[in-house]
Amino acid sequence: MNDTKNRCDWATADPLYIAYHDEEWGVPVRDEAKMFEFLLLETFQAGLSWLTILRKRENFRAAFAGFDAERVAAFTDADVQRLMSDATIVRSRPKILAAIGNARRTMRLRAEGPGLVGYFWDFVDGAAPVDPRSTIADLPASTPLSTAISVDMKRRGFRFVGPVVLYAHMQAAGLVNDHVTACYRHAELSAMR
Repeated sequence: MNDTKNRCDWATADPLYIAYHDEEWGVPVRDEAKMFEFLLLETFQAGLSWLTILRKRENFRAAFAGFDAERVAAFTDADVQRLMSDATIVRSRPKILAAIGNARRTMRLRAEGPGLVGYFWDFVDGAAPVDPRSTIADLPASTPLSTAISVDMKRRGFRFVGPVVLYAHMQAAGLVNDHVTACYRHAELSAMR
């Protein structure tokens, strides 16, 4: 990459990581399917690197019905076996079962009214807080807010939604702006709030 943009330190020379950083990470998500996609991918990322998940993202998209929560919620035991046999995704039975169960809980949220997007944005009163971070070392692994969301989601039956996973989801979905202040995306995304 020959551009001179100042980015967050984690946006390495890998073109996939750079594109994710520049185009997606921290952009406020208001689309139900995209919110579910990020939640599903974060479920599988637990304990792995995000780059590993990004490299498998299109395989996950194919395996999980284009991240359509309604279709994933209808998955059966045969689908679980199919997914366990799919070497192109992360084959973890607990994570596969959590993804299907989380899709079902997402459908319940939709039936209750707020849907997944409304659910998450209600926690930040519709606008992501800006807490400027100077360095990557300033980024927390979790926050009191991610802990509160985690507790509520677990109460609702969601799984693999601990405070760290939830904070990573909040970062990805733009519920917080954790681009460091020197990163060119920080000011751009702060202006979107």
